[in-house]
Amino acid sequence: MKNKIYQLIAALTIFIAVVIFNSCKKFTEVEPVSQFNVAQAFSDVSNATTALIGVYDELQGDNGDGIRLSMYYPYDTDEGIASGGIDNGRRGVGRYQLLLSNAEIANPFRQLYRGLEKANLCIEQIPLMAQYTPGTAAEQALVKRLHGEALTLRAQYLFELIRNWGDVPAPMIPAYKQTDLFLASTNRDSTYDKILADLALAKTLVPWRTAAGPRNERITKGAVIALRARIALFRGGYSLRPNASGAGLGTMERRSDYLTYYNIAKTECEELMANRGEHTLNPNFENIWRSVTSFAYDPQAEILFEVGAGGGNGNSDSRMGNYDGPNLNNASRYGAGGGGIQMLPNYFYAFDSVDTRRDVTLTHYQVNSANNLKSQRRLGELNTGKYRRDWRVPLLPGTVLNVGYNWSVIRFSDVLLMYAEAVNEINNGPTQQAKDAFEEVRKRAFRGNTTLIGITPSTKDSFFTAITNERFLEFGHESIRKYDLLRWNLLGAKIADAKEKIIAIRDRVAPYNNVPQYIYWKNVGEEIQYFAGTNTALTAQPFWRPTQIPSPTTGWTRVDWGQHLTANVLTVDGTGNKPLWQAMAFFFTPGKSELLPYDLGTIAAYQGKLKQNPGY
Repeated sequence: MKNKIYQLIAALTIFIAVVIFNSCKKFTEVEPVSQFNVAQAFSDVSNATTALIGVYDELQGDNGDGIRLSMYYPYDTDEGIASGGIDNGRRGVGRYQLLLSNAEIANPFRQLYRGLEKANLCIEQIPLMAQYTPGTAAEQALVKRLHGEALTLRAQYLFELIRNWGDVPAPMIPAYKQTDLFLASTNRDSTYDKILADLALAKTLVPWRTAAGPRNERITKGAVIALRARIALFRGGYSLRPNASGAGLGTMERRSDYLTYYNIAKTECEELMANRGEHTLNPNFENIWRSVTSFAYDPQAEILFEVGAGGGNGNSDSRMGNYDGPNLNNASRYGAGGGGIQMLPNYFYAFDSVDTRRDVTLTHYQVNSANNLKSQRRLGELNTGKYRRDWRVPLLPGTVLNVGYNWSVIRFSDVLLMYAEAVNEINNGPTQQAKDAFEEVRKRAFRGNTTLIGITPSTKDSFFTAITNERFLEFGHESIRKYDLLRWNLLGAKIADAKEKIIAIRDRVAPYNNVPQYIYWKNVGEEIQYFAGTNTALTAQPFWRPTQIPSPTTGWTRVDWGQHLTANVLTVDGTGNKPLWQAMAFFFTPGKSELLPYDLGTIAAYQGKLKQNPGY
């Protein structure tokens, strides 16, 4: 198992001031729980590093990127949905049935603010250290790196809060210096501008990856630049705003100065693209995720920053590979897992048949017994694949929930596609450089075969459509699609489009007229072999071929591949069972569902200062 820096902090995190959202108790009455004072925490580089690692800590665990921010919040979309029927938990979040008592809203919100508070403490104290100025050159470099990391982490916490809740309180000083812990919401535009400025400073303070070491669990210059580009595009994108009266549904709006922020994104991406020795594409898409699931170093460092996981508990580890991925029988050698996210039929058929990303991003098999044999699933039962447990090295048999997978926050392919998008918008159409960046991602997906990637569009609108589709295919199950659609103001439209495509697939209407109703398979060893009909290739797949007639001889198993969609149903509370296409995002309401509500406890704690989001 790799050495994870986050495990160092379990008992040593310095957290001087705690914001208690569900209590009206005065801050002065809260007894300090730390055995360390501020001077001790920041007395030298070693202690300051420990405090800084504590800031990273709040990205982890069940209420962070260990499951809720990474798996619960990004669904339902045209990519996938939370499996199962609606509850007052993660499935309620997925179907947009958001009750104000839902703990899946309350707990991540509070954890993000704990991370923000820790970051504020470090940002205040680190520049005051004796080693900051003066100090030796080596000391200054180390301490300034800590400062830059803290600035970046604060930006990341605020970014997560804004993209999920909109206008949020944005304290920029530690709690012990605040006269009132329960601040009114800050306009998200000004918060975005502040953290963009912070990130501009941060990238001057932190080293490149090659100077800092190969691992990407701590922030380096490439991560700062990439995150600044991402946040700039969100600042320049659409977001839900309340109407003039403050009541009823809101409106998706984009500010008139949005091109300013597209230019920021373009410039940042250009800097990263000019430093390919630091980060670049892994030439094999599957190997990105094989590295993650085997705890191995990727020499291309395509993942610029990932949230470290470890420790085997809900506070510091990840449940990726247990809650997501294919369904795995707990008696198999792979251990229990899978099924938490259901990938949609329209998403499967969005991929070209030779696109290598499909069978990495999605799984259409399960392991349903102790014999470790894979068996074929139906089209309405697909699951995620990038963090699958059966790829883990070493294997982790049994029912352990925490698999130890790091969560990928941002990759170099995102940099290329952000650059292409920004240039297209700024120039009113793609330049050759924008096309090249776009095609670099596509060529990797098609094993470098240029003849298969198609003709890259040349007009602004058509190139933008191509980018939205490429990001759809490239970033499946990476907590990106929903937020992309929000900043483009396309979430509602794409949900509706996905429903129509699922119906067309069910009915085998063009372009889905060759989707088979049934497919035939058998095991060769533990793996699946498909009946190829007139195609004699043993590796041939039947997913784009009509049902094979005549049916094969004995020894093959029939699966209701497309036919299953006529019977596939999900439970929607209060309305009974609904077909898949209807149940997905069942309660999505434009002007409301683009943001999460504030939970009742938070609203009460803020004593009228926090305005509820539109429609709730």
